[in-house]
Amino acid sequence: MNDLYSATPDSCRLLALYYDDPIEITHGEGRHVWDFNGRRYLDFFGGILTTMTAHALPEVTKAVSEQAGRIIHSSTLYLNRPMVELAERIAQVSGIPDARVFFTTSGTEANDTALLLATAHRRSNTILAMRNSYHGRSFSAVGITGNRGWSPTSLSPLQTLYVHGGVRTRGPFAGLDDRDFIDACVADLKDVLGHTRPPAALIAEPVQGVGGFTSPPDGLYAAFRDVLKAQGILWIADEVQTGWGRTATTSGAGRRTPAAARRTSSPSPRASATACPSARHRPRRDHELPGRQQHLHLRRHPDHHGRRARQPRLPARTRPPGQRPARRRPAHRAPAGGHRPAPRGTGGARPRTDDRRRAGQARHRRGRPADRRAAVLEAARQGGLLIGKGGGHDTSALRIAPPLSLTVAEAEEGAAILEEALRSSY
Repeated sequence: MNDLYSATPDSCRLLALYYDDPIEITHGEGRHVWDFNGRRYLDFFGGILTTMTAHALPEVTKAVSEQAGRIIHSSTLYLNRPMVELAERIAQVSGIPDARVFFTTSGTEANDTALLLATAHRRSNTILAMRNSYHGRSFSAVGITGNRGWSPTSLSPLQTLYVHGGVRTRGPFAGLDDRDFIDACVADLKDVLGHTRPPAALIAEPVQGVGGFTSPPDGLYAAFRDVLKAQGILWIADEVQTGWGRTATTSGAGRRTPAAARRTSSPSPRASATACPSARHRPRRDHELPGRQQHLHLRRHPDHHGRRARQPRLPARTRPPGQRPARRRPAHRAPAGGHRPAPRGTGGARPRTDDRRRAGQARHRRGRPADRRAAVLEAARQGGLLIGKGGGHDTSALRIAPPLSLTVAEAEEGAAILEEALRSSY
C-alpha cells in the first residue's frame, strides 16, 4: 500500500480515489505516467480529459516556462496581449457571430459564469437541465447536475427542472426510433415549459462525460433550440467533453445543432472559457423577445476569458483557420475520430458488454454491474493501463479518453490491455 495513503486517517480521506490500493502519480511523458514505485502506465484518461495534448509535451513546457519567466499574474485590470490573441482565435472558430470570450480558471467556474449571465439577463433563477448530466462541483453547478452520484445536496440558489433526452438508451423513450425519440423529448420539453415560469436557460452537454459518454440522436438539440428560441430562453452548451477537436470537430454542439446555436467549449490545463454573442449591457425588458436566440458557450480549456470587454481590440497575429497551412498528420498518429483497427493477434473475438459508443477519440463501454466495472479498472491497471468510469443511477460505464496525440501503436497496446481486462472480469 502507498505510504501516503496508509499514513492518512480514514476520517481525513475526503476525496474519492480509484483502486483498492490508490496510486500516486509522480510524473508523465507523452501518453505515459509513472507512479511512486516507478511503474509506468499508459494513460487513457488524461486527467479526466484535461490533458488534451500529452504529458510534459516540450512545446507546452517551453511556453509555460517562458511565460512564468516573464510574469505569472497581473489580473484583468490591465491589457494582456496573449489573452486577447487567444480570445480572438477562439472567437473565430466558435461560429458565434460577434462572439465574446471570458476566461476562468475551471470548467465549473465557466458554468457558474454562464449561469450568472443567463439568470441576470433573463431575470429568472429557473434552469432547465438534462437528466444524467454533470456540470461541476460548485454550489450552483451541483444544483443543476442531474446525476445523483455527483449531487450531494438538494439545496441550490437555482430552481432546476430536468428534461428527457440526454441518454438515448435509458428512460421511457428508449424503445423508440431516433425520430420518435426526438419528438417525444420535444413534447416533454414543451410540457415542462407549460407548467413553470419562464426559465433563464437550458444547459446541456452535447456528450455527457461523467454520465458515461452518452448523447442523444443528432438533431435533438436543434429541435430543442427551436422551442427555446420561440420563448427567448437561452442555450448553454457545456462542452467540457467535446470541445477542441475531441470529437473530430471544433465543437461537439456543431454536430448536433445549427451553426447559430454553437458555442465553443473544451478541456485544457487549468483554464476555461465562456463565449457568448455580443450582448448590450442593459436589462432585457419583459416584453422583448430577441430577434434571434442568444447562446452562452462554456468550456474547460485554459478556461474562458473576455474579448473586447471594455478593452481596445488588439490586432491578432494569428491567421484565420482558413488561411493557415494544413498540418500533415504524422503517419504514426491515430486518425482523428476514426475507427481503430482490431488489435493484432486478438482473433476478432471480443468480450461483450451491453453498449459501446464513440465520439472522436472519446470511448465508452457500458455494462450493468458496478462491481465488474471496478474489477475491469483494477485489471486494466494491473496490465499497465489507466482508464476512467462513469454512468448513471442504474448503469456503469468505462470511460476511455487518451490525449489526442495518441499513436496507433499506443492505441493497439491499450486496446489489447483493455480486452484482457474485460476477459478476466467477465
